[in-house]
Amino acid sequence: MEKKLFINLGRCIACRACEVACEKEHGISFITVYEFRDIAVPLNCRHCEKAPCIEVCPTKAIYRDEDGAVVIDRSKCIGCYMCSAVCPYAIPIVDPIKELAVKCDLCAERRKEGKGPFCAAVCPTDAIIYADLNELMEEKRKRKAERIVEAQRKAVETLAYFG
Repeated sequence: MEKKLFINLGRCIACRACEVACEKEHGISFITVYEFRDIAVPLNCRHCEKAPCIEVCPTKAIYRDEDGAVVIDRSKCIGCYMCSAVCPYAIPIVDPIKELAVKCDLCAERRKEGKGPFCAAVCPTDAIIYADLNELMEEKRKRKAERIVEAQRKAVETLAYFG
């Protein structure tokens, strides 16, 4: 199974390390953290399974790479911005210099080196992680089992105390 970017909104502390890392890596940040009263939302390309941007691109400049990331071939982009219009998150933006659509590519160069996206690498709370879904769910099950065991131990200790 391919790796994907997962965001746990409950863990985001709005530190914006992801924004800084992305800008350092690409010269522009492809992730923006929006803050609301009691929640922060890091918003970036979700690399949708049924990506409408791929479907609408008249020049086929947008495609899925070998790792499953939705990327733009800038040499084919004509700057029509249909991708931006159909994206449910309004993610592809205009490169102000080349006047072409640009977006997150899950740090393609880092992935070629066997590394994950920089935003996930720098997130201090693991609110952004790059993982295989099955591995992620296995880890979640393991943590849940550990909590059950700990609760069981406390219950036994309590019974022994009052026993």
